[in-house]
Amino acid sequence: MRDLTTVIHLLFKEKKDIILSIICGFIGGITAVGLFSASGYLISQAALAPPIYTLMVLVGTVKLFGIISAISRYGERYYSHRGTFTMLSNLRVSFYERLEPLAPQIFQKFRSGDLLARIVGDVETLQNFFLRVFYPPIVLFLVFFCTIFFTAYFSTTHAIIIFVGFLLTTVLVPVYFAIRQRRVDQGLREERGKLSTEVTELFYGFRDLKIYQRLEEKEEALEQMAETYVREQEKAGVHHLYSESLNTFVSLIISVVVLGMGAYLIAAGSLNGVFLAMLLMISLTVFEDTTSMAIFPSHLEDNRRAAARLSAVVGSEPVEVEEKEDLILTSSPAITFNDVSFTYSEEERQTLNDVQLYFPAGSKTAIVGPSGSGKSTILSLLLNFNSADSGEILINGEEISGLNQESIWKYANVVLQENHFFFGTIRDNLKIAADEVSDEHLLKVLEKVELSQFKLDDAVLEKGANLSGGEKQRLALARTMLKNSYLWLLDEPTSSMDSLTSFNIYQELFELAKHDTLILISHRLNGLETMDQIVVMEEGKVVEVGSYEQLLEMQGYFYELKQIEQSVFHA
Repeated sequence: MRDLTTVIHLLFKEKKDIILSIICGFIGGITAVGLFSASGYLISQAALAPPIYTLMVLVGTVKLFGIISAISRYGERYYSHRGTFTMLSNLRVSFYERLEPLAPQIFQKFRSGDLLARIVGDVETLQNFFLRVFYPPIVLFLVFFCTIFFTAYFSTTHAIIIFVGFLLTTVLVPVYFAIRQRRVDQGLREERGKLSTEVTELFYGFRDLKIYQRLEEKEEALEQMAETYVREQEKAGVHHLYSESLNTFVSLIISVVVLGMGAYLIAAGSLNGVFLAMLLMISLTVFEDTTSMAIFPSHLEDNRRAAARLSAVVGSEPVEVEEKEDLILTSSPAITFNDVSFTYSEEERQTLNDVQLYFPAGSKTAIVGPSGSGKSTILSLLLNFNSADSGEILINGEEISGLNQESIWKYANVVLQENHFFFGTIRDNLKIAADEVSDEHLLKVLEKVELSQFKLDDAVLEKGANLSGGEKQRLALARTMLKNSYLWLLDEPTSSMDSLTSFNIYQELFELAKHDTLILISHRLNGLETMDQIVVMEEGKVVEVGSYEQLLEMQGYFYELKQIEQSVFHA
């Protein structure tokens, strides 16, 4: 229930709609009881042929109750739904505000399909919180309290019977089904998340599954998962129907008891027979509203699980955003790593181990080493995507953890191993780096990265599906050239290009960044002769640092890598 406190907090942002919907719901419920009880009393009185004005008053009362009930029911629906939609809007905004600072680390913890299921499905589930969980018990209690008090004036025995019926239909039976509901719903929401995840992976990996002829196996697994999910839904549906049926059955039994006890009391002379129809109509009417309590357990459990799954992503309490200073650069920065260690969450292997590095202002540094040695993690920490476990990272002497994340990105020209391309045109994908750049300048940048064959209006499909690997990298480099700030962070920017194209683009790049601080991650050792320093990493540690000539003279790890590269490519 603690996870639902956030939803309740957001709900009470619209106190006016909550109060008005409860008032209208109470008026609608109590006037419905009044309408049918007056109708029963009218029928009984009419049989006794009372004065005409008595019937006129009763008929007028019935009509008045009918009009008030209709108006109040409309108000109840209007205010309750308006409050619900406002709550959903606030919930989505609140969830996004807490989710956005967690990106991109959030994708290391949750698969994209599961995350999508939570953002869409679980948020939609919470729309029932006010309408099916929070609001009905309050209105029902108020209506029953007033009805029992009114009934006690005519028959204390019938008031006690209705009170017992109230306990059965709104407390005991729902509690019983709430306990069973947890067993019924166990895994249902998780199955939906798994199904969404598998469907997403099927679409993303369709091409590879076709190539390796594993599509049929994946489809069969997906069908089995879908069948499991459908079976779970069927179980939940049967449970809901059983709950509603039992609740309705108990309500009818109470009405039969009311009728039987009324007949007994009339025979015993303890009750005026003219009130029998009225008491029966009160019982039938007031217990109509208990049907909402029949589905209360399922909605409560659904909302509790949905809130818990959302809280697992962003936390149950709003994160207080710490005020941090903005990084301000007017020239190329100097960067220092002092004994920096880092381990990814849920991993035992340490990615970086006491890394000590210095990147002088305006220097050009290459970081080389085998895959998994921690090269890309250095850029991730520099961009403040992740925080170091120990040690400190300084930009111009300022600790990076105390700097506003976005202010660092403002001065960074970044090309990562995976770069996202949006559905649209070449122009659209270039202008995310510089919005007010002219078409002429865009075309010049495309020439520098040897993409002059493209027109600015050429289409780019979702995730750049119509671009080759080399074209994606060149388009990403074009973005960085358009931004042209003081810090360049390049992670394998030409790995998918041929050697000649790579050489030409590096020439343009180094000319553009000749006064800036540049950090290049590369598996290729060719073309590093012009770098001011080369950092060699292995298993999360810095094993060598020096210029190209110095490292070859040392005949250490870099020398061995160079010898292996030459033997592979010149064999």
